Amino acid sequence: MGFVYLGALAVSLAGLAVLDRKYRLAFWADWRRSASCVAVGVALFLLWDVAGLAFGIFARGDSPHMTGVLLAPELPLEEAFFLALLCYNTLLVWRALDRRARRRAQGGAPSGAPSGARGGAQ
Repeated sequence: MGFVYLGALAVSLAGLAVLDRKYRLAFWADWRRSASCVAVGVALFLLWDVAGLAFGIFARGDSPHMTGVLLAPELPLEEAFFLALLCYNTLLVWRALDRRARRRAQGGAPSGAPSGARGGAQ
């Protein structure tokens, strides 16, 4: 029962990877930049968490759904996976919105619209 939350995070990350692969938004477009973006985001958030724990702002809750593995005192393993999920999701949304804005700026059809859906007579 201790791996339920970690498993849910892993399944969610896999789902994001499937979307990423289908639309070639991040890792399938430029894996080096994407990896560094997610890694830097996770590192900064982990530093934020460590600072919050040190000042007594954050505290680790107990749950039977967590592994109990700690990366540091009061910092569960699942937190790193959650932060990776958060950063990866944000990166995918950013890339999708940026792609959509670029297409609109170039006069193309919005993503998801049929190619002849620009309007006007053909």
